[in-house]
Amino acid sequence: MKGSVAIVPFESSHAAAVLEVIGAVFREYAMTFEPSGFDADLTDIRASYLERGGRFWVLVDDGRVVGTVAGVDAGGGACEVKRLYLLAEYRGRGFGRALMEQMLDWAAASGYQRVVAWSDARLGTAHAVYVRLGFTRFGERIAPDIDRSREYGFGKELAR
Repeated sequence: MKGSVAIVPFESSHAAAVLEVIGAVFREYAMTFEPSGFDADLTDIRASYLERGGRFWVLVDDGRVVGTVAGVDAGGGACEVKRLYLLAEYRGRGFGRALMEQMLDWAAASGYQRVVAWSDARLGTAHAVYVRLGFTRFGERIAPDIDRSREYGFGKELAR
């Protein structure tokens, strides 16, 4: 990581900042951020991710949360990437890739055989990161969020 920027496991003290970062990205892309509804997983990250065997990391710059990524069991030997978000000024600098590599390392060490990601069609920068990391696009769906967002599916087989 560059300078004072580091990827660290989520702690309760990061909770408000995680909501701020993801809310900022949603506003930037004109998406509805709904922490009391569709995005309620973010109001209790410990219960939604950590206590279910998943992981959640934050990217911090001099103590300030500037990005996020999570991994959860998707069943059938697959892990799902969740909540890959970076503030605009941190994109294009290798931080998205670093967050994904953290998640992929954990998935491989945890014995997952495949990693999948569903990403809003508007988030082209994230799609480019997935492709550079060896993911292939496999599908499209309409998310059950309030915006009925179009999402693309990406998948990657992990080395055994």
